[in-house]
Amino acid sequence: RQASFAMALRVDEFILKDLETQLAACTVDDKKVELGKKIAAKQEDIADRKANHLVSPYSKSLYSRVAIKALFGDDEGVSLIGQKIVVGGWVKTGRTADKGAFAFLELNDGTCSANLQTLVKKEVQEPDTIKQSGVCIVVQGEVRAAPEGAKQKVEVHAEKVLHLGTCDAGLYPIAKAKLSLEFLREKIHLRVRTNTIAAIQRVRNCLAFATHRFFQESGFQYVHTPIITASDCEGAGEMFQITTLLSAADAAAKNKPPTPEEIAELKAAASAQGSAVADIKKAGKEEDEAAKAKSKEDLKPALDELKARKTKVEEAEASAAQVGGIGRLADGTIDYSKDFFGQPVSMTVSGQLQAEIYACAMTSVYTFGPTFRAENSHTTRHLSEFWMIEPEIAFADLYDDMQCAEDYVRFCCKCVLEECMDDLSMLSKMYDPECIARTQAVVAEPFGRCSYTEAIEILLKSVAEGKVFVDMDISWGMDLGSEHERYLCEVVFKKPVICYNYPKAIKAFYMRGNEDGKTVASMDVLVPGVGELIGGSQREERYDVLVERMKEVGIDPVQYEWYTDLRKYGTCVHSGFGLGFERLILFTTGIDNIRDVIPFPRWPGNARG
Repeated sequence: RQASFAMALRVDEFILKDLETQLAACTVDDKKVELGKKIAAKQEDIADRKANHLVSPYSKSLYSRVAIKALFGDDEGVSLIGQKIVVGGWVKTGRTADKGAFAFLELNDGTCSANLQTLVKKEVQEPDTIKQSGVCIVVQGEVRAAPEGAKQKVEVHAEKVLHLGTCDAGLYPIAKAKLSLEFLREKIHLRVRTNTIAAIQRVRNCLAFATHRFFQESGFQYVHTPIITASDCEGAGEMFQITTLLSAADAAAKNKPPTPEEIAELKAAASAQGSAVADIKKAGKEEDEAAKAKSKEDLKPALDELKARKTKVEEAEASAAQVGGIGRLADGTIDYSKDFFGQPVSMTVSGQLQAEIYACAMTSVYTFGPTFRAENSHTTRHLSEFWMIEPEIAFADLYDDMQCAEDYVRFCCKCVLEECMDDLSMLSKMYDPECIARTQAVVAEPFGRCSYTEAIEILLKSVAEGKVFVDMDISWGMDLGSEHERYLCEVVFKKPVICYNYPKAIKAFYMRGNEDGKTVASMDVLVPGVGELIGGSQREERYDVLVERMKEVGIDPVQYEWYTDLRKYGTCVHSGFGLGFERLILFTTGIDNIRDVIPFPRWPGNARG
């Protein structure tokens, strides 16, 4: 916005100068008058542009409000001294001075970490009604130089209160004192008003925008993959199932299922009615015309009654077959043919398989959306709902994949250092003194590389030299724990490292088998403070190999025919990776618990907000 304003202003000033040049050279009176009017109009345009360029684009109708971040700008607001503006936000702290003659308010509107000191005199608004933390206020006033020694170079002196949303200080749970992150999770609807959560949100926003910038500028297409799916990409089975059968079960539970005796009675009644229909049909074959007529007249009502009695039998048998109000098949399993989708479906754990479909037609694509895992875990690194970035690249092997992952992470870290340094500085003071240096180190130099086999050798050597891990059972074929991953990147390499070519037995079915028959073309990006940040691989593009691998791990290839078809019709080498977005935020901010870096965290037993 600042760049477009500057460009538009330069254009207006160029036009004004040209008009003034024309006027100076003009000798025709009527033309002079016309040029004079144009110059006056252009001068008015320039004045309006200068006055309004800071106004939030969608606050012009109501207030013409200036965001606090825009007010401070590049010179901390000095260039605006003397101007009348409208600002608004929520009171962080407030106090009265000069025996209640005026109030000093620290306003914040969320656009930046800095608060704006606002002075409100008693004749403008009663100080005791606005000084409480949590009050929302919009004021019109003048930007003035702050007193010498103040934290900021400017402050606003209010001349009029345009809006006031009061707040009961006795009930407001977000007090001025520092609150624990655990407490704030109990006040999920208000925690974003704290400095910490607001700073994390600005970092999250920056990283999300950087994600789109990186992939869009690298020629990727953004693909929306489904949230409702019948496939399990990870094969873990820990998925949230979606069904409409439960509502029907609640309704069915209100009615007791029929007993075997009642079903037998219904069947007997249907059988008797069948016999009655047979008798009527037989009478219709008699030579007596009167009997034929009577048979024809009685047949339709009798058939209708037979149909009704058969329907009652079917309904009774179906009701009796239900367990807890849910229909069952003969083998006792749930009858999903009556469900909304006609088959079992769940909330996705990954959009990778669907992204592969689009990559095998559009070359380079990425997904960025929510994923879900019904894992009963209460650790600081697990959520039930989290966001994933999953690029898929056609005509790319494992080494291209590793380079893409590295470039993406370094680009994101560069953006957050450039755009959120104030927030990172605050977080480093309050939570993790190393978060800025750690993020800078990612940008500063390329990532390390080591194969899984080399990593095991390094760990074994470290143990032999006296290093103690919680899990000391280190051997080739093990799944590296977080402590091992962090040791590699924090102690051995002292920077992010990409570990590749993992054992086939501990990786997913879709990863391409290497020629050694023991490993797959997979990779993990390991970063200090977190451990695994990214997991990826070259995908198995050989149809026969993929189908055989699926059978090995107990996956029915028939159910994934749409996926294996990609290998039958124009297969190609392709690769991709997945990054847990919240883990990237943990890495850059230094926050310990993943529940604090997502706006509305979901974990077992919690779905607040």
